Amino acid sequence: MTFPRLIPALLLMAALLALHTAGNRPSGAAGTEPAMDLPAYLKPATDPATGIRFTRITQPGALGSGIVCGKIYCSHRYSSAQAWNADQSLLVLMNGCNGMCFLDGKTYLPLFHRNKSGECEWRPRNAEMMICVDGQKISTWAPRTNREDIVYAATKYRDLEFGPSKGNPSRDGNRIAVRATRNDGAAVVFAYDIDRRLKYPDIDLAQVAGTTSSCTISPLGENILCFQNLVDGTEQRAIFAVDGTLRQTWKDHHRPGHGDLTLDADGSEIYVGTSKSAPDKYQVIKRRLSDGKVTSLTKYGEAEHTSLRALDRPEWAFISYGGNPDEVRSHPDWAPYTREVIALRVDGRQEVRRIVQTRNAPFDYWSETHASPSPDGSQVIWSSNWGVPGGPVYEFVAHLDWPQQPGLN
Repeated sequence: MTFPRLIPALLLMAALLALHTAGNRPSGAAGTEPAMDLPAYLKPATDPATGIRFTRITQPGALGSGIVCGKIYCSHRYSSAQAWNADQSLLVLMNGCNGMCFLDGKTYLPLFHRNKSGECEWRPRNAEMMICVDGQKISTWAPRTNREDIVYAATKYRDLEFGPSKGNPSRDGNRIAVRATRNDGAAVVFAYDIDRRLKYPDIDLAQVAGTTSSCTISPLGENILCFQNLVDGTEQRAIFAVDGTLRQTWKDHHRPGHGDLTLDADGSEIYVGTSKSAPDKYQVIKRRLSDGKVTSLTKYGEAEHTSLRALDRPEWAFISYGGNPDEVRSHPDWAPYTREVIALRVDGRQEVRRIVQTRNAPFDYWSETHASPSPDGSQVIWSSNWGVPGGPVYEFVAHLDWPQQPGLN
């Protein structure tokens, strides 16, 4: 009999096959997520862990209607950016599709492509309009018709920026924060009211420490939050009133960061994100703009980005978790989430809705999850390489049902 001689060879072949296929199988093989093949493009699927329905909405190559997704990634802009317009009839992708790519907001079929310079964000209460900042102008722009109306043409400023990258309008869509370089060379930020076509006073950013990376208006349009980077790597925050008064300086590092702004239950403006400083390091916290008061919302964990773009559900934060499943499982005192998107109430009760297992293997910035909800919270867009580091990054949309409640206007 020769079978005993074959056993070592068969074991070796099995080991080599497992090694070869490890990078191509779902990350559920790590031990926390049920195994699941990559869903087909535009074919509904169900997460076996949460029961939530979701759909893959991109694939590399031509999608139709002039939209072509890159081979490496094709995604929405960022977690704190609004991907859907106000009535959710349009969904925009801005990364990896050579411009702005508009999909049907519910069927995800490709609709049209636009080349638009500068930065544009949806106007929260007008489904047809985006607000754009570019060079020396602020404008409103209708993507469907491609009509642009300039509301402010700068003569004393250059390099106007909407944030950059982390800028959003106020909840009513009227005010934005604009960074600019004044003609005398000063780096400034100012609020601008779109409807009234009113520019607020310049705020000289030299009065606070560090280099400003981004600024955004607060939900009520009363404050401007700026992100300051110091030479030693410390990331501080400065909060100004729109009249230029410096109200708060948060000098502790990244406390919080990678977050978003919303209104608390008492109407206070808060910033929610991940802390990287004691005593709440690597916890999701909320911090009040008026006085800097901090409230911890989660245990220590692997939260990466927080989005509050469900404007009709301001009490819910949508959090993208990363991390290593084995490491998280070995720490029962940590928040028990890894490579997952959850919704968390910001009132401190730690009520959680587990949404979807992302199966997103760590690799680079473009493969980060960056989950962001639609205005009513019924859809959540997120990115994943589906367990293949360096593989194509796809876009997915999860579908949520919520109890009926009045929206907060």
